[in-house]
Amino acid sequence: MVAPAAKQTRRTPRVVFIILGIVAIICCGAPATIGAWILTGGIDTVGKVDFVNQLAIPPLAPSTVNGDGEKVFDLRATTGRHTFAKDRTADTLGYNGDYLGPTLRAAVGDKVRINVHNEIGTTTTVHWHGMHLPAMMDGGPHQPIAANTTWSPYWTIHQPATTLWYHPHPHGETAKQVYRGLAGMFILDDPQASALALPKEYGVDDIPVIVQDKAFGGSGGLKESNSFLSGLGLLGNEIVVNGTYAPFLTATTEQVRLRLLNGSNARTYNFGFADDRQFAIVGTDGGLLPAPYRTNRVMMSPGERVEIVLAVAPRERVVLRSYPPALEGGMLNDRFSGGKDQFDVLEVRGADSLKPSPAVPASLVPVERLDPAQATTTRTFDIGDNMINEKKMDMNRVDATVHGGTTEVWNVRNLDGAPHNFHIHGVDFQVLSIAGAEPPPELRGWKDTVFTRSGKVIRLLVRFGDETDPQHPFMLHCHVLFHEDQGMMAQFVVVAPGQQANLAPTGHHP
Repeated sequence: MVAPAAKQTRRTPRVVFIILGIVAIICCGAPATIGAWILTGGIDTVGKVDFVNQLAIPPLAPSTVNGDGEKVFDLRATTGRHTFAKDRTADTLGYNGDYLGPTLRAAVGDKVRINVHNEIGTTTTVHWHGMHLPAMMDGGPHQPIAANTTWSPYWTIHQPATTLWYHPHPHGETAKQVYRGLAGMFILDDPQASALALPKEYGVDDIPVIVQDKAFGGSGGLKESNSFLSGLGLLGNEIVVNGTYAPFLTATTEQVRLRLLNGSNARTYNFGFADDRQFAIVGTDGGLLPAPYRTNRVMMSPGERVEIVLAVAPRERVVLRSYPPALEGGMLNDRFSGGKDQFDVLEVRGADSLKPSPAVPASLVPVERLDPAQATTTRTFDIGDNMINEKKMDMNRVDATVHGGTTEVWNVRNLDGAPHNFHIHGVDFQVLSIAGAEPPPELRGWKDTVFTRSGKVIRLLVRFGDETDPQHPFMLHCHVLFHEDQGMMAQFVVVAPGQQANLAPTGHHP
């Protein structure tokens, strides 16, 4: 199948707003100075971070097994006060604590039940990002949890080992709740992955790394206003990892596995190390790769996960850095969307002596390659101007009806030049091509979230599960949370042949 020709990228009202804002600034100041700031400015914390705070490691969530053989977790969404650093304490939200949540862990074949108690005083939801599960358990905007109530979704784990995460998804309110701290990691295991010689001791050589940007006020509280001349919502000027400001990690083994999660609202990162050393990418959103991919950079848009293995030497110090990302939206879009920004993120310190680690295996797990010739349908999703296919999100409208057990080709086109990405609930997909070219190695595994480049068509091969439900939809959306909240989201239902979509009332729970 041949992808349709991309439409010409539009000059959006946001770009016009940027231009008008720049004109106003220049009229009020020295044109040469302002022009230099526009062209070369950007946030830069490289060499300026004093890594004095030990990286917090989210605890593993305890669980029990009930009479039905379900592994039961309890999460309490609560308000709190979190100290990011000694001079940065803010009102926050968290699960089972004041900020972020515990790491949930389960294995293929487990039946899980999660009791989510909402104690934050307003409606929330919990979406299990990247999980394959029934639509009515997905935790999107159709499964609201009212204040002071409990929701108890349940499902069976039937996907391979990978790094997932959980976060709120209330319609129009997601950005604020995630920014304030409602998020956590969800790790899946399987026997094949567990047998590999990869670092696997949680908190020792297998480390969650939840990267978020924040903007702090003079009193140390969190700012929530949208960034200047940016259409992405809030872009913070400082970085926290697992809720820790200026963090360091002491490595005690020769190899360390970092489970990177871009948990930011809008910022795209371009991760590498300060000495340009190579690392091994072993997994992405949907699981391990067939073989490690050695590189010195990996770009991650909001919601994406990448597992890397880093070699460490005794007594060395090396900084995980985010270099300016190649957003490719044009000079003005990139300048005010984080494309000129760079950050020192996390310092890894080798202990005086290190426990030996085996070399990263040359092969990991087989990854089935889907055949585009078997696709039953091709769809196009144009994203831009806070819309998908020129429509804003409508909770009562079904935008696509797909058949369970089938594979489809989805052509995604970024039309407005702003940084966007594309996330599909309940499924994994494979990237067929980007602007007609083969995807880079880090995008050849299973994915559920992918960055979209301005004016370029990205072709996805999407495989849908066999479970059908004409009443409960899944979401597809940009994972820049401000865009999602503004309406850049649509929904689809998975049905059996002959079935028609018939949405249940919002808030219908099993």
